[in-house]
Amino acid sequence: MLPESTNGAGGGGLAVPMDWLCAEYAADDLLRVSGLVEPGSLEFRAGLQALALTVHLSGPGLDEWLWRTSHDHPWSGWVEGRLAAPAADGPDLALARATWHRLRATELRAADLADLAGVAGPVPPAPVAGIDEDRQVWLPAWQLGVALAHLALHLH
Repeated sequence: MLPESTNGAGGGGLAVPMDWLCAEYAADDLLRVSGLVEPGSLEFRAGLQALALTVHLSGPGLDEWLWRTSHDHPWSGWVEGRLAAPAADGPDLALARATWHRLRATELRAADLADLAGVAGPVPPAPVAGIDEDRQVWLPAWQLGVALAHLALHLH
């Protein structure tokens, strides 16, 4: 990935998206260690992108990441609000916006996460009675990604 040019600002150097790259690295490490999904799969990518957005937009703190990714938190609205908030445009924000666009535009076939609606608290680390993993539906990639991100953080 090539960093974006600063178009002459700051002596004509390159703007390297270090905040985004660090968030993506942390997300990748957490998801790989959890062993929830096969690296390289679409599910892994969705989890990686959702977790990277969470880390990048909320800053450091495992407890906050867990809270932001819990099933009763309005994650997608929070992401949209953070990306729309007045902030200095730069390569980090551009990558975060592109990632959010991909997560919204992509759908994955997975177990129906709506079955979790009756479960209180964060998404549990073990299968819950009432979730029929054989009944699959098309979900926005962000929805599956957030669930995987939360489980990966919970297993950390």
